[in-house]
Amino acid sequence: MLRTTSSTRSKTKLLALAVLPAVVVPVLAGCSDPGASANSGSGAGTTAARNGVVYNTAPEQNRIRVEKDAAAAGKLPAAIGKDGKLTVATTAGSIPLSFHATDDKTPIGVETDIAQLVADKLGLELDLQVTSWENWPLKTQSGDVEAVFSNVGINKDRVKLFDFSSYRAAFMGFEAKKSSNYNIKGADDISGLKVSVGSGTNQEKILLAWNKELEAKGKAPATLQYYSSEADTILALSSGRTDLNIGPYPSTTYRENTRDDLKVVGKVNAGWPSETLVAATTLKGNGLAPAITDALNSAIKDGSYAKVLERWGLSEEALPESKTITEANFAATKAAAQAGSK
Repeated sequence: MLRTTSSTRSKTKLLALAVLPAVVVPVLAGCSDPGASANSGSGAGTTAARNGVVYNTAPEQNRIRVEKDAAAAGKLPAAIGKDGKLTVATTAGSIPLSFHATDDKTPIGVETDIAQLVADKLGLELDLQVTSWENWPLKTQSGDVEAVFSNVGINKDRVKLFDFSSYRAAFMGFEAKKSSNYNIKGADDISGLKVSVGSGTNQEKILLAWNKELEAKGKAPATLQYYSSEADTILALSSGRTDLNIGPYPSTTYRENTRDDLKVVGKVNAGWPSETLVAATTLKGNGLAPAITDALNSAIKDGSYAKVLERWGLSEEALPESKTITEANFAATKAAAQAGSK
């Protein structure tokens, strides 16, 4: 399914997905994209990338495992882990973040590996639950899952409902056909172009803001195009029906390194015009976030965190420290990040 819009007027009041999940079209429904599937590559269950990484896409992952951290586990709220499990939601639709293995049922990727580290550090069994992007907020609020590891970026709308434990830098990548000459740095560079984007995402908010800038300057806004799956999105890009796609930077670089027809032509922080981070997401005020933050910092300290990111070719998104971010400290944390980047 395709929807298009070049006007910002009808979209300016759109909030983050976590606030209005009902308005969101599922944008991570596809397990892979043509030419970069979990079944492609140099051998069964592997995909060799030009950056030297060999992605293991088989269901037998041999994940990096760690020992329990008693201090982190000691911070678990009494209501969490009574069943001996950490129930985690992930959206298996985007390589190398979270996607289905070659058996088309086992969720794998950097998100599931980070979740495994956290569960191990907390002394719990990891119970992965695959859900759609628009459903993770509801599942978290209802208690069906205790945490979400699915490339969720922290923003002002989401902190009203959830607490966060940061674990990766958050960037969005612009990708185009390899034969193109685009160099995307700001609003002027997308004027008049057809750009595919996921509805209700941080990247959509960026493009809507850029279109406002263009309209204020009297320039043609970009035409935003919406597809119901990542596979459809990439097919539209590779066939020339769109000029650009904006998506999570890890996914765009994966395609650049494993396909012959696409390349990354720009990069922007997911929190533009400020900065944001990818974080484990938990229900606001339930006390789980501090335990997850400590578990992540334990994994950072012992080197297992770095090994996971290296395994999936994402070392450049590593953080030196995980922080608990809530509505109470969101503004101060954001201001500190902006000051540090100057």
